[in-house]
Amino acid sequence: MSTPNLPLSGVRVVEMTHMVMGPTCGMILAQLGAEVIKVEPPAGDKTRSLGGMGTSFFPLFNRGKRSVVLDFEKPEDRETMDRLLASADVFLENFRDGQLEKQGLGAEELRRKYPHLIITGHKGFLSGPYEHRPALDEVVQMMSGLAAMTGTVAKPQRVGSSANDIMGGMFGVISILAALYQRRGGAQGADIRIGLFENCLFLVAQHMVEYEMTGNKPRSMPEREHAWPIYDIFETAGGERIFIGVVTEGHWQSFCREFGMQDLADDPTLRTTTDRIMARNRIIPRATEVIKQWDAAELSAKLDRLNICFSPINRPEDLFSDPHVLRPGGLVNNINADGAAFRVPALPVEWNGMNLGEGLKVPVLGADTEAVRAELEDEKLSSTGNAAVRLA
Repeated sequence: MSTPNLPLSGVRVVEMTHMVMGPTCGMILAQLGAEVIKVEPPAGDKTRSLGGMGTSFFPLFNRGKRSVVLDFEKPEDRETMDRLLASADVFLENFRDGQLEKQGLGAEELRRKYPHLIITGHKGFLSGPYEHRPALDEVVQMMSGLAAMTGTVAKPQRVGSSANDIMGGMFGVISILAALYQRRGGAQGADIRIGLFENCLFLVAQHMVEYEMTGNKPRSMPEREHAWPIYDIFETAGGERIFIGVVTEGHWQSFCREFGMQDLADDPTLRTTTDRIMARNRIIPRATEVIKQWDAAELSAKLDRLNICFSPINRPEDLFSDPHVLRPGGLVNNINADGAAFRVPALPVEWNGMNLGEGLKVPVLGADTEAVRAELEDEKLSSTGNAAVRLA
């Protein structure tokens, strides 16, 4: 049962995924209106029981789905899975190659039985020498050079979120939407493979191409040469820290004029952006001294009026008091499997002015099993009845 009035209403997705990348794909499809049926083993998705930094994984990435428990050792459950796939538009999985083949759910077998089905596998690697390897977000960040660019060559540092897993789920959504569009023209389904490593490679492509074009090895972010005269973190009068980016000619003139640095704006040796970058060793100490005299709130208000890029140095918990995050629709209220409410940022799109994701529920293990079985039976009877009418 999909949500009406949303773009993917009427699309059925059968999902057999765990952790983050595959579930992210299903979660986004659900928020766009698809009916996402998560098939779990009798013990449930192992992500349900994670603690620590994994506490949020299951509720966050499985909101809006239905949970069906199937034991493939039982013939009746295998039959239910077959009927689900026959009725589905999309099948999501993120198992290592070869595992689903043992269950009769490999891509080749599924293409033969259900030629309409869009099969989307979220894997560690695309086809090639590494396709057999398992992968984690941290692994591919180290392999791709992203960790070296985020930290330093001497001390690589992963990005502070499951960025690749989440982005891999997004590429899954993009590919599925393309396959659904193609199928409207009469095409059959598709066999889609998403690679976590290649996803991360896509993120570092700008640095790879820089090397390809210039022969210069890209410097890590902490060691990089700045592209702007002021693009730094400063301390304010109360000890708060703020990032300020002065990136255009207008920003430079405004910043110097409003913060008592007009002599720098008038300096003929600082006429161009390149001149100023080369003179950062005297511009930044001056800016540091000026900003240290300002209260953070007053400084932010002034930078906002000047249309100069700035940001406080926030932590995740700070965002629950940010006025923009707290705007109507910025956070949506969802319900965990245990009935507890939690807030989460809305999907970062507005659909006809509407935010998506309000009121989603995290499914209780197996809560929808019997309802889905009954719906499949109704669909079977409806299909048989329609066939009888056509024959008549």
